[in-house]
Amino acid sequence: MPRIPLPATRDDLTDDAQRAVWDSVVSGPRGQVIGPLRAAIHAPDLARAWSALGESLRFGTSLGKRRAELAIIVTGRRWSAQVEWFVHAQAAAAAGLEPAIIEAIRDGRAPHFDDADDAMIYDYARLLLRDGTVPEALHAQVTKRFGVKGVVELTALVGYYSMVAMTLNAHEIPLPGDTAPPLTAPAEGLFAQPPPD
Repeated sequence: MPRIPLPATRDDLTDDAQRAVWDSVVSGPRGQVIGPLRAAIHAPDLARAWSALGESLRFGTSLGKRRAELAIIVTGRRWSAQVEWFVHAQAAAAAGLEPAIIEAIRDGRAPHFDDADDAMIYDYARLLLRDGTVPEALHAQVTKRFGVKGVVELTALVGYYSMVAMTLNAHEIPLPGDTAPPLTAPAEGLFAQPPPD
């Protein structure tokens, strides 16, 4: 059960500012109000900014959908965010990320990457989530490959989806329908990812 009321339809909203945000989200690339936006909409200014940032990072990144979704699932797994994993593991598969990589990340095994760029994105995201920073050499490597814009976007993706994960977890936002939780969370702390194979 969620810990706060989560509007399911536009009619559940209490004021015009909330309805304006709802309408903006529904008419944008998301097409629906789901997940953390159902919580954020209680603070319409926050929800408006949240939605704009999320749309920019998820749908407008220079990294491309496959690599963005890879960074998102690494983040979702670190926080054991069930809804984030459920949505973005599917999106990662649809963007062409191999099922074996998705399963390895889910299970905490070292994923094997045939694509060096994917391995670099994975390592950057996992180390940023583990240590709160990345080694200078890795930062330089990502910057050389994806440019300053790319390394800034990658860092922002990890930070933004950490905020998403915390919101989902803190408010216990449920999975859709009767979906079973796809992740096993550690009893305490955060889920750790190994270096790539």
